[in-house]
Amino acid sequence: MNGTRGESGANRGAVALAIMLPRIMQGLDTTIANVALPNMQGNLSASQGEIAWVLTSYIVAAAIMMPLTGWLAGRLGIKYVYFASVVGFTLASALCGSATSLGELVFFRVLQGLSGAGLVPLSQAVLLQIYPVERHGQAMALFGIGSIVGPISGPVLGGWLTDNYNWRWIFYINVPVGILAAFGILVFLREMGRAHRETFDFFGFLTLSFAVGALQLMLDRGQIKDWFGSTEIRVEAAVAVLAFYLFVIHTVTARGPSFFNRDLLKSPNYLGGIALIFFLGVILNGTLALLPTMLQTLLGYPAVTAGVATAPRAAGTLIAMFLVARLIGRVDSRLLILTGLLVSAFALWQMSHFSLHMGMLPVILSGFGQGFGVGCIFVPVNTLALSRLPRRILTQGTAIRSLLRNIGGSLGISALEAELAVNTQVVHSRLVEAVRPDNLFARAPYLAAPLSLSNPQGLAAINNEVTQQAAMVAYIDNFHVMMIIILASLPLLLLLRPPSLAAATGELPAAQTREAD
Repeated sequence: MNGTRGESGANRGAVALAIMLPRIMQGLDTTIANVALPNMQGNLSASQGEIAWVLTSYIVAAAIMMPLTGWLAGRLGIKYVYFASVVGFTLASALCGSATSLGELVFFRVLQGLSGAGLVPLSQAVLLQIYPVERHGQAMALFGIGSIVGPISGPVLGGWLTDNYNWRWIFYINVPVGILAAFGILVFLREMGRAHRETFDFFGFLTLSFAVGALQLMLDRGQIKDWFGSTEIRVEAAVAVLAFYLFVIHTVTARGPSFFNRDLLKSPNYLGGIALIFFLGVILNGTLALLPTMLQTLLGYPAVTAGVATAPRAAGTLIAMFLVARLIGRVDSRLLILTGLLVSAFALWQMSHFSLHMGMLPVILSGFGQGFGVGCIFVPVNTLALSRLPRRILTQGTAIRSLLRNIGGSLGISALEAELAVNTQVVHSRLVEAVRPDNLFARAPYLAAPLSLSNPQGLAAINNEVTQQAAMVAYIDNFHVMMIIILASLPLLLLLRPPSLAAATGELPAAQTREAD
């Protein structure tokens, strides 16, 4: 029996508090930085595409590090890896707050992502360890509360800190919380023993990490480097292709344990599920990156107002997950996923009708709808994707699922930001073609002051108006593209089969494969 299970309730409560503080802290950091991006952009003299690196660097670093975290915990022990993660995350947060350039901030965000990768899976593992089996439901309820508190409060807290202090405090706020949590882990959490795990496939891990990292650099820097007209972009593309090629060849030919077990390819449920999760990562993270910036730069919202307007998204997810938890055993999971996809597509359709003169209500309603749709998808798709995997590859399947979700999010942000920049320029050039003296609508009374073609101030006002209109059209186009991505992912539901069909075709649940393993 694990030593922590015999401890007193008071000590268990102290451990749970020490564990959940970093979990909430990590959840905050998934959303708190979004509303502060415009302020960071101005303070660090960065373009909109460049400031998005603050988000993508964190997501990619966490995605790459997450599979390695499990291996380290098995070798060194959960307590020490979790303690190191909390300390590293706290120090990286302090460094992010003190960054004086975009390069420094991105580098420190990478450190923050590497350190924070283990906070979610290890906190869940510790809670399951310290609570007896009959109270695992209570432990997971506590974990769920921690998972929701951060994303819901992140936008509002980030906006309030940015407006009343400055953007650096969205990182500094982690420092006292991290110190308290690290002290609690060191004092109250007992060592849980070290699991005996399979040999880690470092070659597969490194080749995939290089492929993902190089691809992310290419997408992040392509817009400012003229894409393949730049030697740097060509080198990054070549590294990405070569690394991914080596990863695939290694996976196919490896005789021992590999980073990606080939048996995962035998499950249509798993393949369809992780593909849906990848696209959801694109939509969810892409929206969270674009919307706060749009609200502040085009509609003039203060940061805290932008945070309030985007917070209902997390509330919609919470309500949907509560309903799904009650329906998932009674309703076909594929029907729940279909409902979530259609609701998300409808919300994005609403967002594709935004305008410069709208109020806050369309933002709140579409955000709540998208959050509700996402909440209807995640639990059923994870259940269908993972529940029919053999136990021996279940952990690996979970790690790959989380990796693809994060990669989808980071690549989606980069691609959408690049598309936004290009579309803004294209639409701006087309709009100014109509602003000329021989156009009846470019003269009074249709062109009212301060807009005018006859003086520099009037021309500057016209250019500002055209730029805003062009940017809004570009945002709308991005929301439309995301709606198409959601609709295009609907055929993936054909790969998903209910448990009865999966069992009939040989995809036995993990619990039923125990003897075979």
